Parts: sequence; C-alpha cells; structure tokens
Amino acid sequence: MKTPYTLAMDMQRQAWEGAAEMAEKLSVAPDRSETLNEVEVGQTPHEVVYEENKLHLKHYEAQTDEQHDVPILIVYALINRPYILDLQPDRSVVKTLLEEGFDVYLIDWGEPSELDRSLTLDDYVTRYIDNCVDVVRERSGQDAINVLGYCMGGTMSAMYTALFPEKVRNLGLMAAGLCFTGEGGVLELWGAEEYYDPETVTETFDNVPAEFLDVGFALMDPVQNNLTKYVRFYENMDDEDFVENFARMEKWLADGIDVAGETYDQFIRDVYQENKLVENELYLDGKHVDVENIDMPVLQIVAEYDHLIPPGASKPFNEAIPSEDTEIMEFPTGHIGMSVSSRSHAELWPDVCEWFEERSTVDDETDAAATETGTADDLESAETAETAEANGAGVVESDDLTELTGVGEAYADDLRAAGIETFADLAAADVADLASETGISPSRIEDWIDQASER
Repeated sequence: MKTPYTLAMDMQRQAWEGAAEMAEKLSVAPDRSETLNEVEVGQTPHEVVYEENKLHLKHYEAQTDEQHDVPILIVYALINRPYILDLQPDRSVVKTLLEEGFDVYLIDWGEPSELDRSLTLDDYVTRYIDNCVDVVRERSGQDAINVLGYCMGGTMSAMYTALFPEKVRNLGLMAAGLCFTGEGGVLELWGAEEYYDPETVTETFDNVPAEFLDVGFALMDPVQNNLTKYVRFYENMDDEDFVENFARMEKWLADGIDVAGETYDQFIRDVYQENKLVENELYLDGKHVDVENIDMPVLQIVAEYDHLIPPGASKPFNEAIPSEDTEIMEFPTGHIGMSVSSRSHAELWPDVCEWFEERSTVDDETDAAATETGTADDLESAETAETAEANGAGVVESDDLTELTGVGEAYADDLRAAGIETFADLAAADVADLASETGISPSRIEDWIDQASER
C-alpha cells in the first residue's frame, strides 16, 4: 500500500511528465499553425472548359495514354466546395478515376449572389446540368455520358436522368438523398413539415447562409464536431501527416457556400417533406421528373455509418426505377469518409471504377450500325438533292453551324431539327421560340444569333 508521501511523489512525477509532453507539443505549434494556414487542396491539374453565371465546368488532365470511350461528369452538391472529391493526391476520387483511364469532368457551382436568390431546381437541373452534359457530349463525341452525383448532387442527377435519359449512359449515385419515408435519419426528422418551415429562413436571409447550414450539420454529432476531433488533434499534433489531413478537412468544412433561396425551399418541401422524387410526383417548371425513364445501369454507393444520408434514404430508390441493371455498394464508412478515407480508396473505389469500366466501352457493332445508317442517310439526301436539281428546283446550301463558337455537332443537330439550316436562319430566329423548341438556354442562343448576324 502506497504511503501519502509515495502518492504525492507519483502525482508530482505525472505532473512533470504532462508538462514535458505539453512543452514538446507546444514546441511544434508554430510549424503546425503554418500547416493549418497553408495546406493545399484540389491540386489535380485541370482547365475550365465552360462557364455560366457562377458555374465552372472543370476538365481534368488525362493521366493515362488510353482512356475509356465514355467520360464521367461529377455533379456535386450545392453545399460546400467540390474539392472534397480532390482533397489530397493520395485520397482523391478525381485522381483515382483518372488513373483508371476515365475522362473526368466536374461541376463547380460557385456561390450564388443575392441576385441568384430566385434560381430554382429547374434552373440547376434542366439548364446548368444539361448545358454541362451537352458540353461533355460535344467534346467527347458521345451521345450519352456517365454521370456521378454526390449527396444533393446525386439527387439532382437522378432528376436530370429522369428528364434526359437519352443523354445518360450510366448513372452513379453517391450518398444521394432519394427516399424519405422515415429512414432518412436526423435531417429528415428536423426537416419534417410539422417542425420546420424553410420559407422562414429564406424570407429572412434570401439565400440560406453557409453558417446556418454548418451549425445544423455540426449539431448532428456535437461531441465529435466540437470536442473529440480537437482532442485527437492535440494528441497527434506531433504527427505532421495527421495535421495535414486535419487541416485539409477543416479548410473544406470552413469553406461553405450559401444556397439559392428558392432552390432550398423546393428541395426541402418536394424531396424531404413530400418525398415526391421516389413517389414519381415531382415536377420541375411543369415538366414531370418521371423516374420510369431511368432504365440505364444505376450504381448506388452508400455509406453504412452515414448520419447525413443514411442507407435507408438511398437504397429503396433502386426498386422504384425500371432499370434491370442496378447495384448497391454499401461500405463501412461515413458520408465524407467514402470520398476521403484511405480504406475507401483502397477497397471501395476500385470496385466503383470497375463497374463504370464494364459499361463505358462503346460497342463496335453499334458504331458500325450508326455509320451505315449515316451513310444511308447521306445517300438518300444526295439522291433527293439530285432529283430536286433535275426537276429544276433550287437547292439551298446549308451553312456549317459548328463554325460558330460554342456550337458543336450535338447543338447543330438540335438547331437543324428546329429548321435552322443557315446563318441567316439563325440570325432571323426568335430567341424565346428557339429556346423553347430546342431546350437550349436563351443566353446561349442569343450569343449564337449575334455571331450569325455578323456573318
């Protein structure tokens, strides 16, 4: 049995050891502070290939000599910055896809201004996403591309695919909120109609402040977010790699963005409160978001310990769509862990890449059939022209609409289908009528009309 003197000496020794440990940690504090302030994120080389309003469409530099035929467009949420998918070189979803031979694009939404308060889900889905998809289709020469949506971006990707199924070859949904019938976790409970009115927030702030959203997410796990992680940081402060990883995540968490007010209202009411997407009752600006159109391959990537979007808010969606090629990859991690944890990159993402790879090779027979069809169409057109000329009819030559900046073959086909064959036709067109007929954004058409008028 220890005497009072022995106990006192033990306590003093423990105090000295604690003081020595603290002194050692404090000695590296200036270096760790510099790491926290200067850590870099989103380092994978890319270029911006399209801009609209605050949106930037990024195209990443290829990292393999051979690439799969069908590119991947990543659609992230409207909350936070998308560099969580490219947080650091050894834990980057973007880089992993590139190293597996995919041609990768990513939508960076930017942050809405007060003038963007009235942007709706229709604007984001049928205008912004659709314009980006068309750019990728045009650049790749593919009629349909792969779409990979994360979180709210996955929800919007499902909406987009239901509206434009012909443009999506394979759909990947990553931690996407799709079904809210009681299995959606804390967010579904907090967002329930009897407890929460989103208009109260948007009428007060216009756009929903990032700080408001951050506090809500932090309160879902208050001990971890406000205490535990800082204790772990102190305990590992002498580990430079740990500090760098911690700094990158903190930078991303602090780099939140506001959400357009009208879009927030729609999303909470239609998706969370009324569950219209999976119930097939959702309309965007009068257009039915018919999930019965989702008949292409669909992969759901869900996190077993996701407290933001629990598996029950995602998995039932596969039963609501007609696709005969669906798969669910459920992994033991959290909402963010699926994109940044070393285990996810070692065990989950190779399977995801394999799934897309198996479905991203354009069939040679299909190409040959398309070529034969094209040849037959060309011959028929030539014969029609010869017949018209023989009958004395004048043949109107079409202009090459792709000479206009921003008009590729896909857009040119849309314009021809609307009766626009020449620059003169385009210069004389009505912006609103042509936008309505083709589904192309009015601002883009207006730019093309200006160019055509100068020819």
